[in-house]
Formats: sequence, C-alpha cells, structure tokens
Amino acid sequence: MKKYVAVFLIAFSACAGAEDHEPAGPEASALCSSAWQQQIDESVVTGDGQGHGPDIGSDEWKSVVEFKLGIRGKPGVPGRDSEAWCAYVDQVVRGDRVAQQTGPSFSCDKAAAGSIEEMICKDAELSALDRKLSDVYAAATKLAVNMHPPVLKSEQRGWIKGRDACWKSDTRRECVRQEYVRRITELQAWYRLVPHSETVFFICDGNPSNEVAATFFETDPATLIAERGDSTSLMYRQPSASGSKYQGRNETLWEHQGEALITWGAGAPEMHCKRSP
Repeated sequence: MKKYVAVFLIAFSACAGAEDHEPAGPEASALCSSAWQQQIDESVVTGDGQGHGPDIGSDEWKSVVEFKLGIRGKPGVPGRDSEAWCAYVDQVVRGDRVAQQTGPSFSCDKAAAGSIEEMICKDAELSALDRKLSDVYAAATKLAVNMHPPVLKSEQRGWIKGRDACWKSDTRRECVRQEYVRRITELQAWYRLVPHSETVFFICDGNPSNEVAATFFETDPATLIAERGDSTSLMYRQPSASGSKYQGRNETLWEHQGEALITWGAGAPEMHCKRSP
C-alpha cells in the first residue's frame, strides 16, 4: 500500500506542476487533515443546505464525496482509509472547480421542473448569488462553533423555505434575488464578516439611561446593528435626500449631522437622540 501511495503521489505532483496557473484550493492544506477535509466539504457540499449532512471525515462523508464527484464505484479509486484517496479526491475537485464557477453551489441534476432551484440553475446572476451565500454561510458556520450552531442551521433551513416560497410572487426572480441579498448581508453583519465601524452611542430624549448603541457595516446594501436594552435590531440603509436612514423590522434610525430620530418597536413614539461624545 505504501508503495502504491508513493507512486500515486509522484504522478499527482507531476500533474499539479503542469498547471501552474490553477487557483489555490484544497491542496493548500495537508492532505487528509481536518482543514483539508473542511475545504473539500466546502467545495463539494455534502450537506443538503438545510443543516443536515454526514460528519466530516467519516466513512459516510467520504462515500457522499465520491457520489457528488461521480467517482463512487469507479475502478482506480483508492481505498477511503488511504492518503492516496485524499490525493485522488483533491485532484478531481481541483479539476472540477472551473466548471462549478458558472452554476450554483448545489447540484442542478435533481432540480424539479418549474421549481425555484431550476430558476436559479438557469440564471447566471442568481447562481452567482447562491455561490456567494454558500461561502458566507460557511464562514459564519466556522464562527458559530461556540455560538449555538444549531440556531444558525435552523435559521438557514427557514430561509430556504422562505426563498422557495417566492414561487407565489408575481415577480419570482426579483423575490429570489432580494432573498439572497438579504440573507448574505444579514450573515455578514451578524457574524461581522465585513469591515465595520466602532460602536456609536446615541443618548435619546436627554436621558442617559435611554441609550441606543449602533455598529455600521460595509455590506451591500449597508446595514447597522442597533442595541437598546436587551433587544437588538438589524437595519438596512434606505434612500434618503439627507443624512443616513436605516430601517429594520419595527425600528428606524435616521441620522443627520450627529443627531438622530429613532423609533424602537411597532407604533413606538419617535425619539430625539444625539451622538454621545
């Protein structure tokens, strides 16, 4: 087995050297390492996009990887418990990466006719948004390891249901596009995956105990996360003739020259606030 591994890796190294301009990929981490397995999983996507999937590195995971790559049961595929298997999979993934750049992160083979998934598969912009969301979600998942990851998975499953509900909309494509944009930006903000400002404090109605803290994020569109007491609100920037206006579910923040009008909660009165020095 050791002799076979050595011969395979020599051949693999020769092939890799012939493609000097290929983008960096799973080969950046040591073959078969946990980091490598994570990179392979992000490329192949063994889960269902709803938080379900085999444990990374398990034999079941390796079987799914083979299935996703179309190599399960094919002659010449090394045993799953060998480094040669990792090298083989690594080469296949690198070879498939260029083809994956034009489609979504999920397989289009089983997309039902007339479904939202089929629409995404046939639309270059929606496919690109799906790939971007896949990358952002993977980054958020890593950060959520110590932040209740089941919550993130549950939220993602709920988001997918909401996206697929766009089939009821009169403007299905725009509905899907907006769902992707919203999900990407909220993950980037909640998990601080993009540059952001220092926290800004607003004192409202002249009462120091009535304070709103806001952090601004360089998402597209721009967002902020505001905190007041024990409640938090994610707000999106809105068109405005003057100042910066942000709208959340039941909250708004409209700032101009260091002063802000803030509403907090459905039907709540408007508060007059000033930035704390």
